[in-house]
Amino acid sequence: MINVTVWNENVHEKDERIAKVYPEGIHGAIAKMLGRNEELKIRTATLEMEEHGLTQEVLDDTDVLIWWGHMAHAKVSDEVADRVCKRVLDGMGLIVLHSGHLSKPFVKLMGTCCRSKWRENDETERIWVIEPAHPIAANLPEYIELEQEETYGERFEIPTPDELVFISWFSGGEVFRSGCCYKRGLGKIFYFRPGHEEYPTFYREDITQILENAVYWAKPSNGPKPTLGHYEAIEKVKDKFEGQDDSVRKHENLYK
Repeated sequence: MINVTVWNENVHEKDERIAKVYPEGIHGAIAKMLGRNEELKIRTATLEMEEHGLTQEVLDDTDVLIWWGHMAHAKVSDEVADRVCKRVLDGMGLIVLHSGHLSKPFVKLMGTCCRSKWRENDETERIWVIEPAHPIAANLPEYIELEQEETYGERFEIPTPDELVFISWFSGGEVFRSGCCYKRGLGKIFYFRPGHEEYPTFYREDITQILENAVYWAKPSNGPKPTLGHYEAIEKVKDKFEGQDDSVRKHENLYK
């Protein structure tokens, strides 16, 4: 069983026009689609919940966190953002969607401004699979075409991805690195570009397949935890003062 928490600021959905697209919120749509997989245990959390629904207990029980944000990045507390980052470094997977590239956790983990250019013009997005052997690309066609999406364009101010799985082309001419994989500490991060709130992107089977693949890819490896900081030697190490009287040791310490 993989424990997945789907986080959404749930602000756009207060607008009746957006609520018609996502009556249960974007988080609700993602949770419903992924929840059909019995190997995934799904919970949701939103901005207005206490500690944004991301208490230490919730995060400790989360294998993969899915994050959608747009209007309210600044309203996420620094304490919660830092808590998310620490859990990623400790091994939790993080999947960042659409405008979540400007969220506090993603920006902190990337170490750059993470900005790009964009426009809203109902353009077609063609998502090309450029690493077909990557686990996130499993069971996908050569490309996916979204009839309407918000347009993003390069330059995308992110670190060079460890692995680039998808590149998007838009009918207005732009291209964009739309499926970016990173490792930070013991955790894995996947940024996936589509998902503008005005379009029913998260109800699509192919998009759900990508998210499901990403969950399996990003889940903790459960490998050995590294020892950090001061530690005792595994083997017996000869004391450099062995065989010398205490006066030598005391003299040496004067110069430390």
